[in-house]
Amino acid sequence: MEVIHTDCLVIGAGLAGSAYALSAARAGLDVQLLSLGGPSEANSDWAQGGIIYDTSPEGDLLASDIAAASDGTANPAAVAQLVNEGPKAVRELLLDELDIDFDRTESGDLELTREGGHSQRRIIHARDLTGRAILSAVAARVDETTNITRQTGAIAVDLLTLSHNSELPQDRYAPLTCFGAWVLPGGGTEPVAVVARKTILATGGLGQIFQHSTNRPGTVGHGVAMAYRVGARLIDLEYVQFHPTVFHARGKPRFLVTEALRGEGAVLVNRHGERFMDQVHERGSLAPRDIVSRAIHQELAASGDPCVYLDLSELDADFARQRFPSLFERCAAYDVDPIADRVPVVPAAHYACGGVHTDLEGRTNVLHLNAIGETACTGLHGANRLASTSLLECLTGARFTAAADVADIESMEFRLPEPKSWHSPKSEADSTLIRQDLGLVRQTMWNYAGIVRSPRRLTRARRILLELREEVQSFYRHCRLSPDLVDLRNAVQTALLVVHAASLNPRSRGSHFVTTDD
Repeated sequence: MEVIHTDCLVIGAGLAGSAYALSAARAGLDVQLLSLGGPSEANSDWAQGGIIYDTSPEGDLLASDIAAASDGTANPAAVAQLVNEGPKAVRELLLDELDIDFDRTESGDLELTREGGHSQRRIIHARDLTGRAILSAVAARVDETTNITRQTGAIAVDLLTLSHNSELPQDRYAPLTCFGAWVLPGGGTEPVAVVARKTILATGGLGQIFQHSTNRPGTVGHGVAMAYRVGARLIDLEYVQFHPTVFHARGKPRFLVTEALRGEGAVLVNRHGERFMDQVHERGSLAPRDIVSRAIHQELAASGDPCVYLDLSELDADFARQRFPSLFERCAAYDVDPIADRVPVVPAAHYACGGVHTDLEGRTNVLHLNAIGETACTGLHGANRLASTSLLECLTGARFTAAADVADIESMEFRLPEPKSWHSPKSEADSTLIRQDLGLVRQTMWNYAGIVRSPRRLTRARRILLELREEVQSFYRHCRLSPDLVDLRNAVQTALLVVHAASLNPRSRGSHFVTTDD
């Protein structure tokens, strides 16, 4: 059995995981970084709108906007950390060190835009490919750092804990303690044990447990499911944010249409050209995402139409093409002219506001197990996330968690036993059945636990998913590991956790909307 020893095992190489790895390695720690795909293959790469860089003296306005978007449920301490520490994180890494090519005005100042829920312009951007510009630069710096080992194509299977994976019987009496994970290497069929002083979950969100999502394939809540299986506290999983504007055309791939379009003056209209959002909220098309998504859902339910539209007619055409080149390029591929035709859009699962509960230094209730980025929940977003806070949360969370881990490793003793052996079954999983079962998870979640929920729908979802989980567990026990099988196992578990959380919360707040009407 192969065993790898390291200081820090980072599971996920998006912006949160990469920024953590960089901070920890620069402090002298050895880091193993699990990367599902290439250096820039993560949800962070798909972030279009921008990142908040609010250096104005009215910082309290940002805090109030975050609180308002959360429907009054955000954790004030987490909000204060982001507001106070966020500008420093952006300035030091993205501006001073990496010199990200953010858009600038003719005078050379950073160009600021505004998105839904924001009371003023405070978001910096690199055209409509901000996430790609940031992650590619951070990933390149990670790969230049000698004490970071990137394991490309690797997927974590389960966390190692003293109570479950140590050969010493007495360890089962120890407090909940993590000491690494079983990892399936890229292209491999046999897992290896990575034993680590600190294990960091940075696996992103869970959008792909829904039929329609803005997330990359494989984003099924891996961190949430693994953390649940070892006894970590989970919180706010019912709060799944649906992005209101995702490109829709029959038979065509869907993609996120950035909220910055509405920040620059685009408006939502129905097929008759009516601005239906003006009757829903005082900010019209710039209302918070949960409100816009439900309004679109209700508009489509009433009209029977397949989509609504983004009307760009109030934008200068030349400015729009320069500011949003990716949108125009992708729309053109599907014979849509954003200016002349309007952009057809629908809502889709976008961001998990809940996740693995942590403090402001990434610590969970399981000793030496941390979570950062979208996998974690500090309470920053409460019931609904304010636009363009996610990339900023990745940077600030990574910095604070890495600093705390460096201090722990310098001062603490760690129990790092050799883990029990892994015994693989000989049977191969049926890929057709795996695809069918994953499709059932997504259909069930979209139909019964999506934008609008009810007790009856959630009960049906729970019944379907419980039966499916038994089938999947049988797969898992009797078949050799594959990435698709790991995806399915975690997707079913995460879906059940979201449904359970939604069932326990009868109150509609933010992105969790419950009705008794079926």
